[in-house]
Amino acid sequence: MDMKKERTMVALKPDGVQRGLIGEIIARYERTGLKLCAIKMVVPTPELVERHYLVDPEWPMKTGTKSIESYRKKGIIPPSEDPLEITKIVLNNLKKYLSSGPMIAMVWQGVNAVGVVRKITGATEPLTSDVGTIRGDFTIDSYALSDVDGRAVRNLVHASGTPDEAEKEIALWFSPEEVRDYRLLNEAMIYDVNLDGILE
Repeated sequence: MDMKKERTMVALKPDGVQRGLIGEIIARYERTGLKLCAIKMVVPTPELVERHYLVDPEWPMKTGTKSIESYRKKGIIPPSEDPLEITKIVLNNLKKYLSSGPMIAMVWQGVNAVGVVRKITGATEPLTSDVGTIRGDFTIDSYALSDVDGRAVRNLVHASGTPDEAEKEIALWFSPEEVRDYRLLNEAMIYDVNLDGILE
């Protein structure tokens, strides 16, 4: 695959839409030089949300195990010792959260698109996300608060974890016709080796 054409899936979650952060968040990705190849507003069904998280077959076990470890670090007894039981709770909370209102689904393209987007987006938990990231700057939610409330953490954005995951997620959310190939003029500044044609 051409490194310059790596793609990633980004979804602005219902809290990002409701808080009026669509333009601000898109601008953060756009200013890096990544190219927006697809965008649409969608209210996902709980079934779509479940299929989205299960594109990675290891996600249920990884998520449950991480959650149990996190409970123990905080000195809290996990609701179950079975990682898959914990993941059922997490997934039900995610289905309720993400199907609660409109989301903005996007495809971004460019060199290291997956890594660049994840860096700009920040860590999954807003409370521990770095200042300067989307989650670090625009929300104050935490795992502790979401656990108390019995809900998913409201962290504004989903970003694909790997190029393989991105490919599967893009196919889930977009038809091939919805993802555009086009030339963006500023790509020359990023990718043209000799910068030919700048001076007249």
